[in-house]
Amino acid sequence: MPSSPPRVIRSPLFATTHWSQVAAALDESSQDSAAALEAICAAYWHPLYVYVRRSGYSPHDAQDLTQDFFRSLLEKRWLESADRQRGRLRTFLIVALKNFIAKEWRRASAQRRGGSSPHFPMDTSLLESGLAREVKGTLTLDEAYDRQWALGLLERTLGRLQQEFMAMERGADFETLKGCLMTARGAIDYGAMAAQLNVSEGAARVAVHRLRKRFREAYREEIARTLEPGTDLDEEMRYLAAALARG
Repeated sequence: MPSSPPRVIRSPLFATTHWSQVAAALDESSQDSAAALEAICAAYWHPLYVYVRRSGYSPHDAQDLTQDFFRSLLEKRWLESADRQRGRLRTFLIVALKNFIAKEWRRASAQRRGGSSPHFPMDTSLLESGLAREVKGTLTLDEAYDRQWALGLLERTLGRLQQEFMAMERGADFETLKGCLMTARGAIDYGAMAAQLNVSEGAARVAVHRLRKRFREAYREEIARTLEPGTDLDEEMRYLAAALARG
């Protein structure tokens, strides 16, 4: 009797949004303040770094500049002026970064090593590989920023699904199935996939269908986390799909 297809156990929708993380980061009396700020920085530094690099800065200067931007974001409490009603924290941050580059980085860089400000570790190797493959001039700076933001959301969604499979001790199944997420249905070799999963071809088709459905749900949830409640989620999804299509 063939094995049943891998089931995907859903993790609950995250109660924490990026805006609630902003509120927590600003509450210095909370034990969660530092962790919330770190979570914000982890979510946004990739697209901000790509924007700086595409602005013409060397990798070394781009790392310093992005690092100093986050340091100023903390020390000068710029997040206090973020307008939740506009719905998109990524828009606030890119505008703040542009102002920082134009007005403040030279002064901040002169003081970089004088003090005990927090340091946010950066691994830019994968980003640099992506930048090296880009065709120069195909994207504006803002388009590159939005595209990297959308790619980051996809990566977090995949990471979330991987954790769900690993919780079921099906990490190997996820590695087999994940390629189907970016493959047209007609191009999927269900026979080979069934052999790898040790299930029937019909069961493999069911497993792919379930994972695709779960991916759509999780991706939608990840995007919703970045928005203020009441913001048009479908509009944001269309915007990000267009950003990805430009690459």
